[in-house]
Amino acid sequence: MRSTTFSILKALAIILVVLAHAAAPTYLSRFAYMVGVPAFFVLSGFFFRWDNLERPSEFIVRRIKRLYIPFIKWGIILLLLHNWFFQIGFLSEIHGNAEGGVTHPYGLIESIQHLWSMVFNMSGYDPFLAGAFWFFRSLLLANIAFLLLLKASRKFSFLKSPILQITSVVALAFLLALWQAGMGLHITGVAQGGYRELMGIVLIGIGFLLHRADEAPVTAIWRNPLIMLVASSVVLAILTFVYPVSMAAKPGSVLSVPILTIAGTAAFIWLRSLSYYIIQLPEKYTQWLQLTGENSLYIFVFHLLAFKLASMIKVSVYQLDWEMVGGHPVVQHELGDGFWLLYIFVGVVLPILPVW
Repeated sequence: MRSTTFSILKALAIILVVLAHAAAPTYLSRFAYMVGVPAFFVLSGFFFRWDNLERPSEFIVRRIKRLYIPFIKWGIILLLLHNWFFQIGFLSEIHGNAEGGVTHPYGLIESIQHLWSMVFNMSGYDPFLAGAFWFFRSLLLANIAFLLLLKASRKFSFLKSPILQITSVVALAFLLALWQAGMGLHITGVAQGGYRELMGIVLIGIGFLLHRADEAPVTAIWRNPLIMLVASSVVLAILTFVYPVSMAAKPGSVLSVPILTIAGTAAFIWLRSLSYYIIQLPEKYTQWLQLTGENSLYIFVFHLLAFKLASMIKVSVYQLDWEMVGGHPVVQHELGDGFWLLYIFVGVVLPILPVW
């Protein structure tokens, strides 16, 4: 049942990731940005094993296989198709994102530079159709940094227990994120200056501490899904309306660091509690969610490309210029209509349809 719970959790989280990109109503989008991706970082820490510290090279190799290899494989495929996407209208030099930004076909040298950037620092990917690929880089770097910092913390004699060691790593990353946000500092060579990676370390550490709470008798309330669902719902509802955050950096906003820490923790608790009740349903009602959770990687990679089917339908319905299909991530026309529901449907279903 435990593995099923987390498959459902991942399914709910990835659906929220897709929802965040689907031009849904404002408060739904805010909620989705605040819950979807942060929950994956906490989940990564929840399943971090203490014996990884004894075999760090094996852990790093597993993370590379899980995150770097898919990034490179699918990033290169989309790079090879980049110019062709302009020919069929999936990308446009006229119609871009809501801020007016557009992308352009690549020449040979530019394409090679993008290839080098992807291979050597996990950047350079297509900013539109691979716009979610930052997640792979951030999660990989945060995992490796968390491992190394945790290993270093064990050398300090006053940090005697695992809880103190984990807490020290979380506190260090938290303070660095505060320092960075307050002074606009950047870790050179890392997109957004490393804010996502620093906050990733914080959330991974929190995930590990939450797993430890499963085994502590004094935290019995943490294992009560109803109390946790209600409490986390209240926290997330308040933040959605008062101070919405996401994994994106807010320059000069020191408050976003503690708020994202709270939101990420509440997001994981909310999804886990909700998953507990969903798995009580008959399997015929949950098997698609299980499949979705087990194949969330494909949705991360392909949901923005899958959006193009909904864009084609919308362009046909409104009789718009075909080039508007190239709008990112959705057709920038009549955003208040109900097409966001279709975007969510195709963004979730199409990428895993071959697996199904």
